[in-house]
Amino acid sequence: MKNLRTLLATVAIAALTAACAANADERPHAVPASTAVDAPASGIQTAVLSGGCFWGLQGVFEHVKGVKQVVAGYAGGAADTAQYETVSSGTTGHAETVQIKYDPKQVSYADLLRVYFSVATDPTELNRQGPDDGTQYRGDIWTTTSDQARVAKAYIAQLQASHTFSQPIVTRVDAYKGFYPAEGYHQDFLIKNPDYPYIVINDQPKIENLKRMLPQLYVSAPVKLAENSHR
Repeated sequence: MKNLRTLLATVAIAALTAACAANADERPHAVPASTAVDAPASGIQTAVLSGGCFWGLQGVFEHVKGVKQVVAGYAGGAADTAQYETVSSGTTGHAETVQIKYDPKQVSYADLLRVYFSVATDPTELNRQGPDDGTQYRGDIWTTTSDQARVAKAYIAQLQASHTFSQPIVTRVDAYKGFYPAEGYHQDFLIKNPDYPYIVINDQPKIENLKRMLPQLYVSAPVKLAENSHR
């Protein structure tokens, strides 16, 4: 298995380098903070976000202050199609997604969206992110409360009005329909495989951009799914 992984990684380097070099940092932008204010909340809250391969999304948000847990999974489709091979067909309605548990006393929902728009995704890419193409890689904010919907829609309107991005934002805002955790081998994939070519090219730069662009929201030690962390 190890030799097979090494062979696949070697083959992937050439293909991914050519396809992804121009998108290595996902076109990071200095996105301004949201002017929308979260409603007061207590206790651990949940955010559900889609936008490209869930390896990178999970890896980024595991480095965000106040985040307690990040699970890679699927959202948007039915429970019986929430398997990687099926979702990869692009026909299930699912998108690769992360479920984020966070402490609103340490980080706001608007702050999480700032990370999302700044370094985790390119909100101007429709049904794709970087080298990954298909509806399963779309940008989608799954709002679990009416207040999350208000904040998300207001933030997108703010960024559109300020022309933060040169192209229109195509990220969707949809009501939460359920979340299904991905297979175990996908969880903490970036942490477990930091030298995997796809991770090096596409996802490690996102974490470096978070550290550089939003240092007030960055923590160096990631919160691992396998650990019961209480940062």
